[in-house]
Amino acid sequence: MTAGAEREDSLRADLASLRIERGAAPQRTPRRRRWPLALVLLVAAVAALWHFTGRPAEVHVAYATVTTPGQSGPLPVLSGSGYIVTGDRYVSIGVRVPGRIDHYYVEEGQSVHKGEALVQIDDRDYRAAQARAAANLELAKANLALADADLVRGTALFKDGVISKQEFDVFRNKAEVARATTAQAAAALDEAKVNLEYTVLRAPTDGVVLAKLKEVGEIAVPGGFAGSGDLIRIANLTDIRAEVDVNEADLNRVHMGQPAEVAPDAYPEAHYAAEVVKLYPQVDRQKGTLKIEVHIPHPDARLLPDMSARITFLAEPSAAGNDGGPTVLAPASALRRDERGDSFVWIVGDGRVQRSRVETGGNFGDRVRVTSGLKGGEALVIGDAVLRDGQRVTIVDK
Repeated sequence: MTAGAEREDSLRADLASLRIERGAAPQRTPRRRRWPLALVLLVAAVAALWHFTGRPAEVHVAYATVTTPGQSGPLPVLSGSGYIVTGDRYVSIGVRVPGRIDHYYVEEGQSVHKGEALVQIDDRDYRAAQARAAANLELAKANLALADADLVRGTALFKDGVISKQEFDVFRNKAEVARATTAQAAAALDEAKVNLEYTVLRAPTDGVVLAKLKEVGEIAVPGGFAGSGDLIRIANLTDIRAEVDVNEADLNRVHMGQPAEVAPDAYPEAHYAAEVVKLYPQVDRQKGTLKIEVHIPHPDARLLPDMSARITFLAEPSAAGNDGGPTVLAPASALRRDERGDSFVWIVGDGRVQRSRVETGGNFGDRVRVTSGLKGGEALVIGDAVLRDGQRVTIVDK
């Protein structure tokens, strides 16, 4: 067979393989089914809806309270953190004369009375100075007596013409000089006595010893930088007060004579009645606050100077504007506003939240007086949770 014949047979075989038999069904490659895009989005929306509606939202709640002035007393207006102080502040007692500290008569925490000895300074030098001044005074008195006697004799001689006027003036001058020297010596003795008294430091007022600022054996000197000459510090605890810095934007809520309440941080269950007695005359420019003091008329031993405390300013019952009737108070953090500016709260009941429109009548500290919309006792959602009416919720704390 020639090469041409072989090429022809190969071409025929290729054409035969391309022939389609009549009546035979064509074979199709199977195609993958595709979900419509709308169906996929619908499934996702249903899943998201179930996620947000099927599982309860976690919320924090606080309760609305109902009270009357006769039951709970004046309502809080404003509160802040401050410190316990004394009316006379602290009295730092230092030496008036230099010397070595010999011993203390008192200890920290001890009550003292006005005039009571507190510290003894080594007084040996001052006793010697007093004795020297006393001796000088006796010498001056002796010289004065002699000068007075000479003046008496000189006066008689001058009258008899025995001595001249100049000699008489000398006698008189000696007597006057001796008299002045005696007065000078007496003043020096008084000064020595005073310096000796200064070696004993005494309490200028009744109070309690807060601190001893130097140790026995140290040298004490008057004055010094930043009170370095102070030896002891006392405070008068009969006039206990509390001070707090009030923001100048809230000053319209505080006035002289206003009732207040003080609760020390160390004893939060203890509450002391107080009254506003001092509004400082100058605002702190940097902090934008004004210092205010309240007087505690009935303190006890638990109140100590510099103790931190919470001061709450109160309003008279009539200030609530309810004529003595019941007052509903809600946490200020539960109050919300809608797009129209109306106030509302979320009330939790039977595992769901319900939106309730409320009307308010003023702030009382961290609470708001509700004039309508609440009866008291409702569990209110606090915080910034995004909710809708009827949504299922779970209370995580109270």
